[in-house]
Amino acid sequence: MLLDIADLWVIYDRIQAVRGVDLQVAEGEIVTLIGANGAGKSSILRAISGLQPLAQGTIRFAGQDLAKWPPQIRAQRGIAHVPEGRGIFGSLTVQENLRLAAYGRRDDQIQADLDRVYALFPRLAERRQQWGSTLSGGEQQMLAVGRALMRRGRLLLLDEPSMGLAPFLVKEIFRIIQDINRQGTTVLLVEQNANQALKIAHRGYVLETGEIILAGASTALLGNPMVRKAYLGH
Repeated sequence: MLLDIADLWVIYDRIQAVRGVDLQVAEGEIVTLIGANGAGKSSILRAISGLQPLAQGTIRFAGQDLAKWPPQIRAQRGIAHVPEGRGIFGSLTVQENLRLAAYGRRDDQIQADLDRVYALFPRLAERRQQWGSTLSGGEQQMLAVGRALMRRGRLLLLDEPSMGLAPFLVKEIFRIIQDINRQGTTVLLVEQNANQALKIAHRGYVLETGEIILAGASTALLGNPMVRKAYLGH
């Protein structure tokens, strides 16, 4: 199992954001977390990447306990986090943003990875010398994902990648997530668009007030009456 979470608790100022969560992601999967705002989805991603300390529980990545790994070490070891809000550098060009994401790498594959990002996101290739602040919302989201890919992560954590995008760009983002997965990157996806997320994921977890209330194959969750009523608009 690439990612194995057991009895995870996350607390903010005495508020229990995540309570006793068990979650697994196998190598090569797309797994999605769905639930209402405030359900604890983003808190789980932040705990995995080290941005939020655990109150209790364990997170193991590729068999290693992450407890003593600070965020930068987790990133170096293969956990790439694209947070909600994108987090690109507006005063740098597209290409500078991408190359900065590879800072500290000592391998000879940086140019190959840059070419891969431009192949996945042709718009970024067209705008490689454009300032990040001048990109559209969809292009900034593409750049945020591209930056994560430049870190050569084995596990890609995506937090609301379709938020605020036009419908045609939403379809494009989900297609690209599938392409990234087919190329060998495991994906843990937090997404309000539950219908689209479940359509591309292998498995899913449903969170409610910090707890997992349902888990299973995406096809089963798509057909579940409770999920259809609460999250799919049926």
